[in-house]
Amino acid sequence: MIIKPPSEPSSTREAMSSSHGRCRRIATEEAFAVPTWLDAMSGLSVDGSEANEVRFLRFVQSIGEWRQGLIDFDHRLKIMDDCGVDMHLLSLTTPGVQSFAPDQATAIARAVNDELAGIVARYPGRFAGLATVAPQQPLAAAAELERAITTLGLNGLLINSYTNDEYLDLPKFDPILAAASSLGAPLYLHPRTPGPSMVKPYAAHGLIGALWGFAADAGLHAMRLIMGGAFDRHPELQVVLGHMGEAIPFWFWRIDNMYNKYNSLGAGPAIGIKPLKRLPSEYFKTNISITTSGVNSHEHLRFAMNLLGADRIMFAIDFPYESSEESVRFLDTAPITPEERHSIYHLNAERLFKIKPAL
Repeated sequence: MIIKPPSEPSSTREAMSSSHGRCRRIATEEAFAVPTWLDAMSGLSVDGSEANEVRFLRFVQSIGEWRQGLIDFDHRLKIMDDCGVDMHLLSLTTPGVQSFAPDQATAIARAVNDELAGIVARYPGRFAGLATVAPQQPLAAAAELERAITTLGLNGLLINSYTNDEYLDLPKFDPILAAASSLGAPLYLHPRTPGPSMVKPYAAHGLIGALWGFAADAGLHAMRLIMGGAFDRHPELQVVLGHMGEAIPFWFWRIDNMYNKYNSLGAGPAIGIKPLKRLPSEYFKTNISITTSGVNSHEHLRFAMNLLGADRIMFAIDFPYESSEESVRFLDTAPITPEERHSIYHLNAERLFKIKPAL
């Protein structure tokens, strides 16, 4: 859908040089919520194993701008139009359904996916969607993913990192990875606050959330998938990480170097390293894409492009938690070629998530 520019250009639009051309803008990590889920989350205890997530959601709901952004789609569309954002790829905000008992989580996931499909249908061309599944019941989650992709027409799935302090590299979760691989459904691996087994050192100094803990959690999870052999078992599986790759690209050289060093010394098995078919960074470069969510830095974008190439990076805002105007201005003014800008803004998302190109 082509959006008409506002009568008075915003600073965001002014920042885009006419030489860049008008890119379709698809934002790929954009949170939403629905009353069914909000009501269920409000019933969870702040003293249970999911206390950190319950407290975080209550904090979110205390900030009117964030709460409205999650649930009011007309308000969302106005912000999108003001900033020239054509489409949001919607995903249920953290922690999804991973805080609930298994049967309840599976039922809520199904209801949320039905509501999400309705939202996509209600606003043609403006939204696409990532399915919610309940890893608490892996076989049911795989079945729900198939329904979401083949029946509801959603574009992939998002899982909020660990479930009950367990990560997706464990054999019990293999049905989910197998389904995602066979369906060609990208898995967006979204952070949570660090799990119960690692949260204590993060609880001070504001480190539990997006300042540091989110990246530590999601980065650990992605490294477990790589080092656990998930991509050897499922070579077609595609995973997406936000926040410029949760810092993993910065560590490529050291990760590969230490993997080789431990194995050359014969120490790999002693510390739990499994033999892989390729170097760890090579899996990242072929099976993991990253988004710009929450990292509006030209220096970091150039670093990621040098390591991964423009075809492995997608635009994201992290709405409503980050500024749409700032995010658009960041990519509009990035010192990259028009071809690279089109790839990052929309072509990569269209290809990976099977989003129809604009007419």
